[in-house]
Amino acid sequence: QVQVVESGGGSVQAGGSLRLSCTASGNIVSIDVMKWYRQAPGQEREFVARISRDRITEYAASAAGRFSISRDNAKNTAYLQIDSLIPEDTAVYYCNVNGIRRTDLGPRALFDSWGQGTQVTVSS
Repeated sequence: QVQVVESGGGSVQAGGSLRLSCTASGNIVSIDVMKWYRQAPGQEREFVARISRDRITEYAASAAGRFSISRDNAKNTAYLQIDSLIPEDTAVYYCNVNGIRRTDLGPRALFDSWGQGTQVTVSS
């Protein structure tokens, strides 16, 4: 199986920065796309950014300019740099990873895994 763990969240004042990390581990053959989502209190989960294995990136309109996604393929890790944080960025940030994994029976299989999330709280 594949496990996804996010880290780097915390409580910061408006204007500050955070760098979130997302690491996948397990029976991984290759990782295709790594994505970040966030869910604010009382809101639906929303897409933030994605990055392909070739480092092609895409951002939600709300994330353009202050968010930057990157990845280290050797570490199976994606990062989300958030600058100039505002209170509206307060949310649980989740990572989603998909790719190909090994199976006990031999044939490879696709996987699509989520982490448990990391809390980001921005105070004014």
